[in-house]
Amino acid sequence: MDPKIMMPDKDRQQFHAIFDQAIALINHEDIEYSCKLIDISLHGCLLSFKDTWEQHNLEAPYALTLLLSDTTPIVMNLSISHVLGNEVSFKCEHIDTDDTLALSHFVNLNSANSALLDRELIELTHIN
Repeated sequence: MDPKIMMPDKDRQQFHAIFDQAIALINHEDIEYSCKLIDISLHGCLLSFKDTWEQHNLEAPYALTLLLSDTTPIVMNLSISHVLGNEVSFKCEHIDTDDTLALSHFVNLNSANSALLDRELIELTHIN
């Protein structure tokens, strides 16, 4: 995934505890895969799987369902950006307005510095 999309290491560290509490499920053709959320933004996400990622169809659409405490699920439609062992970077192809707001709210509540998210929200509103 484009390095500009993911958070710098120092920013990412503050989210590890938050992401450990989140349940992330990826769906493809009625098959659900459990995974660990490493990083997320409005542009995409980085997921870790228990085993090496064996999906060979890199063009296939995927759906991430992110279950956060005390909220409704956040769903993002994704495509694979790149695969390295058991870590897979996905590009966000679509996220609806309600899920965008829920993700933004979640990150803002758990972030000491919301400047990155604010920039992404501005970019997103200009794109759509």
